[in-house]
Amino acid sequence: MKVTLPEKMKLKKREIIIYVVIVLICIISVIVAFYVQFYGRVDFGKILGIDQSENIYGTKTEEEIENLTLAFDNIYNNSISYEEDVENKKEDKSKELVYTQNEIKEIKQNSYDIDIHVPFINIDNEVIDEYNSEIEDFNKKAEDVLKSENKNIIYTVNYTANVQNGILSLILHSNLKEGSNPQREIIQTYNYDLRNNKKITLEEMLKIVDIDIQVAQDTIKSKITEEQNRVNELNNLGYTIYSRDVNNEIYNIENIDDFYVTKDSLYIIFAYGNQANTSEKDVIVF
Repeated sequence: MKVTLPEKMKLKKREIIIYVVIVLICIISVIVAFYVQFYGRVDFGKILGIDQSENIYGTKTEEEIENLTLAFDNIYNNSISYEEDVENKKEDKSKELVYTQNEIKEIKQNSYDIDIHVPFINIDNEVIDEYNSEIEDFNKKAEDVLKSENKNIIYTVNYTANVQNGILSLILHSNLKEGSNPQREIIQTYNYDLRNNKKITLEEMLKIVDIDIQVAQDTIKSKITEEQNRVNELNNLGYTIYSRDVNNEIYNIENIDDFYVTKDSLYIIFAYGNQANTSEKDVIVF
């Protein structure tokens, strides 16, 4: 015999289902809110299974990479650019998040030619204090240059910075030529997570821009090997060019500190002049 339940019983089942769905939605909302509060990054497109946009990092053609590499030396404009609200991060609200703290342009015949724009990061934080302390070394060098006599020193410092995806990325570039010594090209970068108030590593940055770490590592080793092969050819022709050791641990992702990120490119930089009297460098673009 077919039994028909009362309509009232059916209504109670529907209500239970609705209540369960509402509770689940509330739990998910709380989890997402917690994640955003403490980690500041959540890709809702991925959560919903929607690919909102094609990843622009790591998808460039060889021609695009070559053009960006060639243009790398022209990125320094001694200013910061951003499209995100950073006002609440500033220590001094009247100044930019990164601003030129010290600017000197002076020539003294046979002694020095100095043209510097040294930045300051306008954030009150222990990590930033450490960054600013390192940047202060460029000012100290300028003081030494201005005291020098008959040493024929050429000293320049320029920088550029931007904010993308909550990341402050700052890069400094310096040329130093002292007397008959070879010219040094010095490049230092500083990358800071504004949302979580901490230094950000290259490994973390690769994850943010969705580049596989092993792919990045293989690309670095391949590019350095290619460059060393070029150096070997030039050395065989009698030129003396700075040599790379592809097995050196400086090329391991976990040891790389110098990188700069824009809205569509990630630059990994090996400036050998940071440690030696050379202007040789390798710039790898993703």
